[in-house]
Amino acid sequence: MAGKLVLVATPIGNLGDLSPRAVEALADADVVACEDTRRTGKLLAHAGVSAPRLLVVNEHTEKASAAEIADLIVAGNIVALVTDAGTPAVSDPGAKVVQAVLKVGAEVEAVPGPSAALSVIPVGDRQAPGLGRKHGWKAGFGCHPDWQSGRPVPESGGGIGRR
Repeated sequence: MAGKLVLVATPIGNLGDLSPRAVEALADADVVACEDTRRTGKLLAHAGVSAPRLLVVNEHTEKASAAEIADLIVAGNIVALVTDAGTPAVSDPGAKVVQAVLKVGAEVEAVPGPSAALSVIPVGDRQAPGLGRKHGWKAGFGCHPDWQSGRPVPESGGGIGRR
């Protein structure tokens, strides 16, 4: 079985945010499973990808489509799953498809996209009060020596990479 499911994150709003890796995944797919064929057709056209077979997977068809997608993958097909905007299976259809594909022992790959949540951090102080670097974003890479020791990391005024 050489088939696989590829979850392809799509832009929320601006098609120019579609990543080169997402374009490659869509071009390599034998089947593109999507919420709406019209929207996905526009996405494929923007990416310069010839539309392969499109299979509708939405809230009404996901259960039935999941079994069909698993069968396609077992038969050796690469299936790219996209939603109208964002990452499949996060708040859009896709979770049942992923479960069905994993159940047959096939590979599931994820192609990430731009994150709207992360792009608000640099402008959050002015444009989205409460979200910017001064208002509670306490994340980082764990490189501070105190992170590794288990001791509390001293407060340093906020910001990414500081805690």
